[in-house]
Amino acid sequence: MFAQYHALKAASPDCLLFYRMGDFFELFFDDAKAASATLDIALTSRGDGIPMCGVPAHAAEAYLARLIKGGHRVAIADQTETPAEAKKRGGSKALVARAIVRIVTAGTLTEETLLDARAANWLVAVAEAGGAIGLAAADISTGRFEMAVASPATLSAELARLGAAETIVAEGADHGLEGAIVSLSGGFDSASGEKRLKALFGVATLDGWGQFSRAELAATGGLLAYLDRAGQGSLPFLQPPLRRETADHMMIDAATRESLEIVCAQNGARAGSLLDATDRTVTGAGARMLAADLGAPLTDRAAIGARLDLVSLFHDESGLREGLRTRLRAQPDIARALGRIVAGRGSPRDLGQLRDGLDQCYPIHASLDKLADRAALLGGLSPRLLGHGELVDRLSRALVPVPPVDAAQGGYIAEGYDAALDALRDAGGQGRKAIAALEASYREQTGIATLKIRHNGVLGYHVEVAANRADALMRPDSGFTHRQTLAGVVRFNAPELHEVAIRVGQAGAHALAAEAAHLEALTEEVLAAKAAIAATADALARLDVAAALAERAAEAGWCRPNLVEHSCLEIEGGRHPVVEQAVARTGGRFVANDCNLSDGDRLWLVTGPNMGGKSTFLRQNAAIAILAQAGSFVPASRATLGIVDRLFSRVGASDNLARGRSTFMVEMVETAAILAQATTRSLVILDEVGRGTSTYDGLAIAWAVVEAVHDRNRCRCLFATHYHELTRLAGRLDALSLHHVRAREWKGDLVLLHEVAPGAADRSYGLAVARLAGLPPLVLARAKDVLKRLEAGRQATGGIAAGLDDLPLFAAAIAAEPAPDPLRTALDSIDADALSPREALEALYRLKGIAGE
Repeated sequence: MFAQYHALKAASPDCLLFYRMGDFFELFFDDAKAASATLDIALTSRGDGIPMCGVPAHAAEAYLARLIKGGHRVAIADQTETPAEAKKRGGSKALVARAIVRIVTAGTLTEETLLDARAANWLVAVAEAGGAIGLAAADISTGRFEMAVASPATLSAELARLGAAETIVAEGADHGLEGAIVSLSGGFDSASGEKRLKALFGVATLDGWGQFSRAELAATGGLLAYLDRAGQGSLPFLQPPLRRETADHMMIDAATRESLEIVCAQNGARAGSLLDATDRTVTGAGARMLAADLGAPLTDRAAIGARLDLVSLFHDESGLREGLRTRLRAQPDIARALGRIVAGRGSPRDLGQLRDGLDQCYPIHASLDKLADRAALLGGLSPRLLGHGELVDRLSRALVPVPPVDAAQGGYIAEGYDAALDALRDAGGQGRKAIAALEASYREQTGIATLKIRHNGVLGYHVEVAANRADALMRPDSGFTHRQTLAGVVRFNAPELHEVAIRVGQAGAHALAAEAAHLEALTEEVLAAKAAIAATADALARLDVAAALAERAAEAGWCRPNLVEHSCLEIEGGRHPVVEQAVARTGGRFVANDCNLSDGDRLWLVTGPNMGGKSTFLRQNAAIAILAQAGSFVPASRATLGIVDRLFSRVGASDNLARGRSTFMVEMVETAAILAQATTRSLVILDEVGRGTSTYDGLAIAWAVVEAVHDRNRCRCLFATHYHELTRLAGRLDALSLHHVRAREWKGDLVLLHEVAPGAADRSYGLAVARLAGLPPLVLARAKDVLKRLEAGRQATGGIAAGLDDLPLFAAAIAAEPAPDPLRTALDSIDADALSPREALEALYRLKGIAGE
């Protein structure tokens, strides 16, 4: 056995080997140690000391999910013959043949239980050829397949858009990628890719799908080679490749996606993201499509307009929208059911899901067909819902209402579909009745009231009695033959039982074979219609997205954006959907703000206190641009936008310790990328550039960045800062205007108004915010003193730090000044405007105590 095991393990040395032994998948040696640690199951050993652990075959999916999540890859070595077939082939000691039937990896999952129903699962291959970088990406759970060319500057942005579950590269290459990368030897060449692609789709030329570069074909070669290995020669369902041009969608790099929390929050969860705040879809397929739309907003006005037209239709027709959403809620995920069937992992239940989902398309089409005068707005979606009548009829007649997942036990073909199958089932049923009658006869014959006829996979049908009643059946003339003695029971055979069992077994086996033949025929019919079924699934998802966006717009008063050719960002009453939703939960009200970036006023310098809303204002305008170009209404009372080709966000502080980068280093790397890549059609939001270093260095960098964005990039930009010195640039940079978030101090308290107004802030209110944060009074008092010296020095000499010869603060202050007067220190710590009458009285008594001391 271990010779067989080691041969299988050698074929997939980079995987944990699931070795089928009866009802369990067993793991041995180091695989067992790794699996037991990940799964938290007992590690045992064989008599020869070999480590081992195992999981039940019927529950293998749950364990696979945990192993994949733990970063492992698993090779499934299953039995390819039954023990009876092995015995017939090689005698009683013959080893059951086994083979690796599949390799399970994060990017090759199709099972419902292993996938997030509302998220795509991309496998991406990256290759370099002809001086370019090619990408080939597939979500084999739905068949989506696309190819693209990237440059070194845009590669990370494209990979961030896809959010691959697994990325594969040629052996020895890494392309500067981070994260889990799988190396594959062989297959990464354009000739191999072109040949495999033609063979997959049975075509002589690829011209019908576009002109693919060598790099794209090389990446495709690697992708298909990897899928071929994972499926052990069986390729999954792939739709014809979609060639995606990088100019077709808004480029958003990984740092910007994380900063804006587009499809997931910075903690990795969906909650708190723009997607979560926008998503009102009612199907998994719709949720996946919406995530893809937000992850890659379009740059073509006509395509965006078509999406917005569909949203407008459902926004205006509330009755149609609600009826459609009600029907869609009952839709099974036919895209993923089809993916499992094509991959050879389908079940009778998957066929049932296709039947039910395709059948429900007809009332959906009928409801849409009533809008004949607005058919153009449907963009050809409605016809794609039809054409499956014959397949639906066949599946409806052939399958029981709720087919099982496991085909091995049968019971999924409906009664009346096949007369011969019905006859076999009747024979089996009559046989089971005969066995029940035989059991009653044996009880009367032997006088043993507890005698039972049982069945198992080893003995088949047999008689079972309690051990203390077995003597009567042991006699030679009893008519029973002893088969097995266990603790407490003894098992026997009998001639009449044997004959009946043969009839039952033959009928059951023939019935299972007949059902399997029907399952194969039905599967073939589905495979013949796979392209049309996939098109229907996409149409349903697009309808779900449009209706969901209309629902979101109706519930929150979002408006349809106007997309124009010239560069502008004109927002009236703009809101941040995530923050607004969070504020609403607490009973608060979000303060809307306007933004107007145009050629003559394209750079806003925004000042004001921390917590005043600067970062939210910056992010909400970026979010509005994303939503608009994704084809959604936007959270504003009016919005006119020029197409954004690239979106950049440098908001928030983080470090990258794994790569040896400090917070400031990360900030500078991201800022450098913006200055190198932003065009006149880009939108840039920058928050507190330069804050991670000394005051002089930071101010100098921020000053230079503002000038570069204004003079060289000439893009639309929102720049938030606490460096008030930058406001002087308004006198020299003609397209820069000053704005601030409003705040007031009232009776010692800071009131944040969250309103954006013209002009520069009068101050930063840093000490007021520090007091809100609970900074100790003595520290606040010292800070006030330092601030006075700074401001006095700046007014006298123009220097930021003039007059502060006693820094660092505390050590130098003690050395340069006499010991502080305790009474004066206590007085300085009192904010008279902020005291209640009781606090004032307590302060007076405290001062008297100090004076007395």
